[in-house]
Amino acid sequence: MAQVLEFKLPDLGEGLTEAEIVRWLVQVGDVVAVDQPVVEVETAKAMVEVPCPYGGVVTARYGEEGTELPVGSPLLTVAVGASASGTPGFGAAGLDASAFDAPAAGASATSGEDEGSGNVLVGYGTQAPPARRRRVRPPAPGAGPGGRSPGPSSGTDRGGADRPVANRAGATAPAASPADSPGGPPAVSSAASAGNLPAASADSSPGGLPAASAEGLPASEANIDAGPRADGPVAVISPLVRRLARENGVDLRALAGSGPDGLIMRADVEHAVRVGASAPAVARPEQSPAAAPVPAAPRASGTAAPRAGTRVPLKGIRGAVADKLSRSRREIPDATCWVDADATELMHARAAMNGAGGPKISLLALLARICTAALARFPELNSTVDMEAREVVRLDEVHLGFAAQTERGLVVPVVKGAHTRDAESLSAEFARLTEAARTGTLTPADLTGGTFTLNNYGVFGVDGSTPIINHPEAAMLGVGRIVPKPWVHEGELAVRQVVQLSLTFDHRVCDGGTAGGFLRYVADCVEQPAVLLRTL
Repeated sequence: MAQVLEFKLPDLGEGLTEAEIVRWLVQVGDVVAVDQPVVEVETAKAMVEVPCPYGGVVTARYGEEGTELPVGSPLLTVAVGASASGTPGFGAAGLDASAFDAPAAGASATSGEDEGSGNVLVGYGTQAPPARRRRVRPPAPGAGPGGRSPGPSSGTDRGGADRPVANRAGATAPAASPADSPGGPPAVSSAASAGNLPAASADSSPGGLPAASAEGLPASEANIDAGPRADGPVAVISPLVRRLARENGVDLRALAGSGPDGLIMRADVEHAVRVGASAPAVARPEQSPAAAPVPAAPRASGTAAPRAGTRVPLKGIRGAVADKLSRSRREIPDATCWVDADATELMHARAAMNGAGGPKISLLALLARICTAALARFPELNSTVDMEAREVVRLDEVHLGFAAQTERGLVVPVVKGAHTRDAESLSAEFARLTEAARTGTLTPADLTGGTFTLNNYGVFGVDGSTPIINHPEAAMLGVGRIVPKPWVHEGELAVRQVVQLSLTFDHRVCDGGTAGGFLRYVADCVEQPAVLLRTL
């Protein structure tokens, strides 16, 4: 018989809690190999192709294109033959039925032979999942060491290992094997230790657990405690869920998660907030049919009804941008200062560099080089604030982000180690990241870890702006368009290339004197690029 394994949306890293299905790469009935990409998803960070760690035949898909799924939700199911890490018996011409007569994949997982798919996405791959825990029954009166009752047993004396025990659903199951030492956790069956269990049937036990069946979950597995615990780890993998619970005073240990394996989802916390849960346990929203829906709050008299219009969901990159900018405005006391600078000499220097041959140097690279030199003089602006510890953390490295407008929205790719790069290296890295942003191939690593942001809004044809700081950074330098303007140069009125520079900074990390000194140094380097030679 084939074993049907469920593949769930993995944790894509960087605190991402959900993803939108953009395009399915396989159909139901297709044969897939281990680590073959099966779906393309869009997160708040980037477009990602998700590989499947199982090899076999796709039996079901969950979610249509355009559907947004939380991390941990089922993506698809795969019928696996002899091994979960390969596809023996699956040929190009079709499915070899003999592959389904091999032992279940869970047996190989418990034997330690299955090393996993080798995939490195966070949340699955490389190793089998850890064994799930069972509730241990208290020892009966007169029980011997390890909770085993004395008495005869058939064959070799194994301490009563062959005697059944009752589970919560009223069924019976074999007691713990001799491997269950008195001080350690009880051993689990091979199907449980494999971590790849079939989907639950419609029949459930009184405790809300799937009923055991001959072909699926072993009866002893019904002892697994999926309800809220007073101790032990909380079944939460999303930092967003933890923060939402913390801000609203919800005790996560009192919640029963509605996600897979009791995982606490954002909907569980929001449900608890709506109903004002104060009981020791909160019923799962989809498992409480008796609960009446929460009525909408009555509109105050004189309040106008919402206007009709097109509603655009705040999700994906647009939602991530909204969350980050709102948090920045809410948490950071920012201030902005600006100055006009004569960029004529900078433009001449760039033209001379590019005229000397070799790779072209971009204007953004020269501005980035000026920024890293300025941050070396004013390290307060290359920092972040830890309010819990009430400390300003000055960072040793400069990872320079730059704002890039794409068809998917505003993204901020990050040039890692910008302080160690010259103008040529910076130009090459800016070009690579910009092209990746346009094609939607930026990875989450390309979009995180920034310590300072350079925002060239002059490409939109505007002179100035007061940018919002990219939380949790401490400052952002804005650059307007460079245009010919009347300017007093060497005591005479002349037409010069003028640019407006603006610096928005976190007033917690420094005062106006430091911010003004940083901006003045940047303007001096723009007006006289030779100033940079002092710091080289």
